[in-house]
Amino acid sequence: MQALSGGWMGRWAFGFAGLMLASGVARADTAALEWLNRAVAAAKQQNYSGVYVYHHGEHVEVLRVMHRTDANGELEKVEVLDGAPRQFLRVNNDVYCHLPDGKNVRLERNTLRRFFPALLPAQPASLLDHYDARLGGTERVAGRLCQVVTLQPRDGYRHAYNLWLDKRTGLPLKSRMVNESGTVVSMYVFSEIQIGKVPDVQLFRNDLKGKLIQKASLDQAAESTWNVTPPPGYARVQEAKRSLPGKAAPVTHLVFTDGLSVLSMFIEPIDPQAQRLQGLSAEGVIGVYAREVDGYTVTTLGEVPSMALIEAGNSVKQK
Repeated sequence: MQALSGGWMGRWAFGFAGLMLASGVARADTAALEWLNRAVAAAKQQNYSGVYVYHHGEHVEVLRVMHRTDANGELEKVEVLDGAPRQFLRVNNDVYCHLPDGKNVRLERNTLRRFFPALLPAQPASLLDHYDARLGGTERVAGRLCQVVTLQPRDGYRHAYNLWLDKRTGLPLKSRMVNESGTVVSMYVFSEIQIGKVPDVQLFRNDLKGKLIQKASLDQAAESTWNVTPPPGYARVQEAKRSLPGKAAPVTHLVFTDGLSVLSMFIEPIDPQAQRLQGLSAEGVIGVYAREVDGYTVTTLGEVPSMALIEAGNSVKQK
């Protein structure tokens, strides 16, 4: 009886330890999700201004961002500080893109476009179906203490993300996308940031005088003539006809996202005079997969694993 009792005690202790471990994991998930929710709220509700650096493969850009929230909603201004002068002004869900020529403004109405640090979906809990969220350590970014949160993919259809969230407000101050080999695909990081001070509303003045406003083709809903099966967890968030430079005919543009990772698909009639892209390739850190379907070229691209591009591209069929 003593041996039997000891055996049961051992199994009970092992089971109890497993339960405690699972409980700890659940608490970690809950805590990480709380931080992600704070990050979403902060990006929308906080007033802030600062300068951040965007690393994209070997490409580096420096940008200034200002964000103001009041009774009328949100105002956000992003200026590219190097290279060709570019400026984006977001008024709630409308984005005005001031083009480098200084004469044209591209208007995207009711767009899903958001700028760093607003990089998370409105409901971060949806990410946990495809990412494991965990709390990391505490590190400093732009002189402020941050909580590190990691989002590790559960499959091979998306990359990992590391987020540095301001301890006081939850505002994301740094984001890093990492592929399966541990290589950094892209990164945003504030070099300086001021949180809490309301930027003067005059700084968001939208100078449209004498400029030609081009309504973006996002307003032109495309007829859904294509069946596409996106990778697990990805949903179609946009389908439109777009006129692109150098293209004789409008191109069907589809966008799929899991809330963080994004892949785009362009479907266009085959141009016999143009060089044809076939198979898997890359433009810097952006993966590209192209194939031909019933007289059309289907090009799928994005900062996602090759498996996601290939499976999405191979699924395309005409209705």
